[in-house]
Amino acid sequence: MNLFRLAGDMTHLASVLVLLLKIHTIKSCAGISLKTQELYAIVFATRYLDIFTDFISLYNTFMKLIFLASSFSIVWYMRSHKIVRRSYDKEHDTFRHVFLVLPCLLLALVINEKFTFKEVMWTFSLYLEAVAILPQLVLLQRTKNIDNLTGQYVFLLGAYRALYIINWIYRYFTEPHFVHWINGLLLSCIKSYIDVVHFLALAAAAWISGLVQTLLYGDFFYYYFLSWKNNKKLQLPG
Repeated sequence: MNLFRLAGDMTHLASVLVLLLKIHTIKSCAGISLKTQELYAIVFATRYLDIFTDFISLYNTFMKLIFLASSFSIVWYMRSHKIVRRSYDKEHDTFRHVFLVLPCLLLALVINEKFTFKEVMWTFSLYLEAVAILPQLVLLQRTKNIDNLTGQYVFLLGAYRALYIINWIYRYFTEPHFVHWINGLLLSCIKSYIDVVHFLALAAAAWISGLVQTLLYGDFFYYYFLSWKNNKKLQLPG
């Protein structure tokens, strides 16, 4: 744990709280993509399969429970709440997210740390999270006018990913032999050429997936900054 990791977690938590605040108090999910929320629910459900088997810390378990409960409650609100679901923009939220799920699953089956169900699902969640925001960004692009809470929600999500990139860079330079989640392989002897290729593929996939997710927010960040600078309502070009 370091300052950047903690800031990233808190920013992620803040984004969820902003979205729940909008849904619960205003009873509206206007401008929010159900497709993206369903993808995030899949991300957390497949990433936290170890929640009741592998204890790391109270903080870790608490955050896992928060993100699991919040993601599924948001999906429930948007699908089933008799008032909230009326504000869902089904007409514009038409991104076919199955075309994101299947390629990520296939990639996880090919590039993973260990070919076990839990490890493949964890890797799958990493890849899927990198592109889960796409339906939300497409929806905002189509509707153009964005209310303050929705804009803040997307901004905080982007900031969370940017802070995690900084966290990885910080750990790379301060923690010996750190290359994301596979530290043990560097400490053992290199057994074969295939092991080296596999290791490099895993390391690259972890960094690239995080970088892709951050870059997807680039256009949004630009217009978010302009709206803040000019004190105008956030609008995205068509």
